[in-house]
Amino acid sequence: MDLSLTRLRMLRELHRRGTITAAAAAMHYTASAVSQQLAQLERDTGTRLIERRGRRVQLTDLGVVLAEHAEEILASVERATQALEGAGESLSAKITAGVWASVASGLLPDALTTLARTHPGIRVRTRELAPESTAAAVRDGALDLSFVLDYSNYPMSWDGGLERTVIAVERLYAAVPAGAVPTTSVTLAELSEHPWILSPARSHFGQAARLAFQSVGITPRIDHEVEEQATAMAMTAAGLGVTLVSDLGLALRPPGVDVVELGDGLTRTVSLAYRTNTARRAALLLLVDAIRTAASQKGLGVDTPPPAPTN
Repeated sequence: MDLSLTRLRMLRELHRRGTITAAAAAMHYTASAVSQQLAQLERDTGTRLIERRGRRVQLTDLGVVLAEHAEEILASVERATQALEGAGESLSAKITAGVWASVASGLLPDALTTLARTHPGIRVRTRELAPESTAAAVRDGALDLSFVLDYSNYPMSWDGGLERTVIAVERLYAAVPAGAVPTTSVTLAELSEHPWILSPARSHFGQAARLAFQSVGITPRIDHEVEEQATAMAMTAAGLGVTLVSDLGLALRPPGVDVVELGDGLTRTVSLAYRTNTARRAALLLLVDAIRTAASQKGLGVDTPPPAPTN
C-alpha cells in the first residue's frame, strides 16, 4: 500500500475541521481538489474512508483510524526531516513562514539576505496570510513558523502547542493627510471629528482600534474599512480620512501623509510562533535569530526603544 503524505494530511485536516471546505482552506487547495485526492486515497487503501450525510461528509470508523495514524505518521516525518537537516556537514532545510505586508517588507528582506549569506542551504518560502490566521496555520502544519501580533489593549489567546519568540515592539501612530494636524502629538479623542480608515472589526488590528476608541468614550466615524496599512495610507494621502500605522508600516507610507505621535500609548508586540516539537530545530532557530537581529537593527528590538517617526 503506497500512502501519499499529502493525502494523509488532507484526511487529517478533514478529521480536525469537519468539512472538506474547511480542510481545503487550511491547506490552500480548492474543495474539489481535496475531494478528488481523498477519493484517490480510498482507492489506494481499498477502504471506504468517507461517507456523506446529507450535504455533509464525515469519516467512517476506518477513516478515523487512518486519520489518527496519519497524525503519528506525519509527526514522525517531521522528526525525521529535522534529524536529516542536522546530520549533514552543512545545514540544509526548507522553511515555510507566514507573513503579512508590513513584516514582509520591513523585516524579511534584511533577515533573509543575511541568512542566505551565512547559511545558503536554508531555503525560506513565505505565504501571505491575515495576521489572525497565521498561528492556526502553524498549529496545523501548513506553516513552519509565522509572525503573530498582540496589541497592548487586546492580547491574543495562545495555543498551548505553540511556542513564540518576541521579535519587536511597535508603537502605533496617527497617519493624517499632510498638514491636517499641526501638532507633534495627538490623541484619539482629538481626532474624533475626522473620518477614519480602519481595518475591519473582525481583524485583531480593527478590534484593538475600536477598543481604544471605546476606552476614551468616543465612537469614530469609519468611512472606509481596508485590510492593509499601505492601502489605508494611500487613502489618507488622498484626503479620505485618518488612520493608524505601526512602526513597520511607516516604510509603506506614500507622499502626502504626515505621521503624528499618538498620545494614547498604543503598542503592539510582533512575535514568531512555531510548534513546540520544532522548537529546537536548528534551521528554524537560525531564521528566528536573523529576523530578531533585523528588528533590533531597525530599533524595534524588545530591549531597544523605537525610533521617532519623521515627516
